[in-house]
Amino acid sequence: MKKIAIIGASYLQVPLIKKASEMGLETHVFAWKANDPGENLADYFYPISIVNKEEITDKCKEIGVNGICTIASDLAVKTVNYVAEQLGLVGNSQKSTLMSSDKTAMRQAFEAGGDPSCKSRVVNIEDDPIDVLEASHNWPLIVKPADRSGSRGISLVNTNEEIIEAVKKARDASFNKVVLIEDFITGKEYSIEYISQNGIHNFLAATEKITTGTPHFIETGHIQPSGLSEEMITKVKKVVEHALDTLDIKTGASHSEIKIENDQIHIIEVGARMGGDCIGSHLVPLTTGYDYCRMVIDCALGNPITLKKNKTGKSAGVKFIMNSNEFNNITHYQDNNYEIVDIPFLSKSENLEITDSSTRLGCFVYTFEPQIH
Repeated sequence: MKKIAIIGASYLQVPLIKKASEMGLETHVFAWKANDPGENLADYFYPISIVNKEEITDKCKEIGVNGICTIASDLAVKTVNYVAEQLGLVGNSQKSTLMSSDKTAMRQAFEAGGDPSCKSRVVNIEDDPIDVLEASHNWPLIVKPADRSGSRGISLVNTNEEIIEAVKKARDASFNKVVLIEDFITGKEYSIEYISQNGIHNFLAATEKITTGTPHFIETGHIQPSGLSEEMITKVKKVVEHALDTLDIKTGASHSEIKIENDQIHIIEVGARMGGDCIGSHLVPLTTGYDYCRMVIDCALGNPITLKKNKTGKSAGVKFIMNSNEFNNITHYQDNNYEIVDIPFLSKSENLEITDSSTRLGCFVYTFEPQIH
């Protein structure tokens, strides 16, 4: 029996663990013990933090795993590719890992590669006077940590006073304490889901993104199909595939976030992993029939991926629960137009302040008739 290592045990990893078991693989799951659902689903669970890549490497070598993977986590991707490199398994390069997980390196790569991304610079209020910042950017500005995702530490600022507070917030949220200040790109938001193998990129789906908007842009839902025209999809593919090459992403899933305004495509960021928020694990299979989790596992094992659609696609979405009223009235959404097909998680607390994606109260996945979108 082949053995697969999976980094992370939260609800986001559950579809991957279940798929690996369905494929007859022995599952070895690594994560800090937190009573997450993946801990009990795994054949073997190891209470090792996902950032402890050296210890995970040693354990995977001892186990003799045949592949290693994760979904929906930039932090876990770093460990996946490190372990893969150390053990001679399939993964992306360390250079690619840096460019796809650190926004400073990503922006530099995009600038060098001629990819349509925003103007960006590292900022330190102590070293950069406000007048210098004003001279190099136009209002409004986005302030964000260089190494986080899920809307953590992000702020939209319009004044000098707001910059200082936003930089502090972003630095507090960052692991490496690096903060970026960027031009704010307007337009409608989408994410683009791909699977790559041996440097060949395969488009799977485009997703419309719904957020709270300013100032923190917390994602409240996602919808597939995206509503983009075939002509625009063709343009998007060209831009995204060039960006994947720029970041040297050769294998596995990728999740590219873009904005489109007046037919102009701007890359916000690219993750070398499946999109979180149930986009890859739930929406892609529902709307396209592609078995995305199987593809991720096959890439990790070095097996040829199968792009066969297993069923007729549907229109589908994921809705995140943002307040106690929504928390207590999930069945309100179960009407003639929406069919709830899964509730991946519900928080035990109804009173959390929603500050980023990690503090949302729950979510549910639904299908619907296309004409209502």
